[in-house]
Amino acid sequence: MTKKVHIKTFGCEMNQYDSNKIVEILKDKNSFIKTNFEDEADLIIFNTCSIREKAEDKVYSELGKLQKLKNKKPELKIAVGGCVASQEGEKIIKKAPYVDFVFGPQTLHRLPDLIAKEKRSGKSQVDISFPSIEKFDNLSKPLASGVSASVSIMEGCSKYCSFCVVPYTRGEEISRSLDSIIQEVIELTKQGVIEINLLGQNVNAYRSLNHNDIEIDFADLIEYISQIDEVKRIRFTTSHPNDMNDNLIECFAKNKKLAKFIHLPIQSGSDKVLMGMKRNYTYLEYKSIINKLQKACPGILVSSDFIIGFPGETEIDHAKTIKAIKEIFFDYSYSFIYSPRPGTPAAYLNDETSADDKKTRLGEIQKLILAQGAANTQKMLGTIQRVLFDHLDEKNSTYKGKSDNNRIIKVTTEENILNQMLNVKVSSFDGKYLHGEIV
Repeated sequence: MTKKVHIKTFGCEMNQYDSNKIVEILKDKNSFIKTNFEDEADLIIFNTCSIREKAEDKVYSELGKLQKLKNKKPELKIAVGGCVASQEGEKIIKKAPYVDFVFGPQTLHRLPDLIAKEKRSGKSQVDISFPSIEKFDNLSKPLASGVSASVSIMEGCSKYCSFCVVPYTRGEEISRSLDSIIQEVIELTKQGVIEINLLGQNVNAYRSLNHNDIEIDFADLIEYISQIDEVKRIRFTTSHPNDMNDNLIECFAKNKKLAKFIHLPIQSGSDKVLMGMKRNYTYLEYKSIINKLQKACPGILVSSDFIIGFPGETEIDHAKTIKAIKEIFFDYSYSFIYSPRPGTPAAYLNDETSADDKKTRLGEIQKLILAQGAANTQKMLGTIQRVLFDHLDEKNSTYKGKSDNNRIIKVTTEENILNQMLNVKVSSFDGKYLHGEIV
């Protein structure tokens, strides 16, 4: 009898990538098939994220709901993976003894072994170790689900920002080999993929050796991938300002396959707050990077992350962040109120800013960001945009796709343009959606 696995993914694109790999591994090693329904699953997996506030509480709450299902179905197996699993470890089994498996982001490939050990011993299994690059060496053959696909090129982060839990849950920066990345990209293009999204906690810290044992950086990797004819567009996320070198900036000037968009977290416009966050750059240094990018690639859009109410942030610091948003003219970005993450240095800082003040500051920043994003959308009227059409609404023959700068553009036509990358002249917009005609 074929067994079924249901996986619920929390958090970022890296987690979604990992979830897909988990399903592929379980299919290859244990003959599991994926189901979208918890009540028909033999194995339920939560692939967790620890970035947001009270992430672990949310996981325990979700597990509590599953306890009732397991009482009705004792043979059901439950697994917790991802960053909360790495953070909590054995605590998960103590608080929720009905959980069968706990594994970290670096040990997802060991899940079949954990299943076998649990079957032999009848005891819950925990593996949240950091076995270097082993994870990537044990991934199944990639399976594409469309014309756009993500490829993880590295794991972890070595920056140790005072607010961030990633180095403790995913480990320090480890880069995949050039050969393994190129092989995965080629396998995906054989399945019809023409857009590659390179993933990592800090992709521009990527380092590896080429075939002549010469060290290459992230810009070199982009160049290698762009030489594959079937690849028409390359994206990446996420970057750190400290690794935005001139080679990568030059890539935006010369490489026509690289999307004219970058997500580059700044977190704050105040040097005092940035120092408290241990970001190791000043606002002027960040602004200098953006100036170089805009000069190298006119029209590039920049999105970012903003942490509001970091311990010690004053109204003056907040005003500096507002000023930075206006000066750089950030596109649609992510902003959220600071929440202490367990085990991070910032969790021990005294926080005297009231919750109401933080909410007010967040509202001001979000309002400004939305206005600037809308202004960037309006500027696209009359321009020619490169769009990858990956969705069709058959009712009205309308195709949808993404432009280089992450805008959804719609085209209504009787011609079949699905899964094609075409130039579109933008004629109108409706909120965040743009409409146009094929050039």
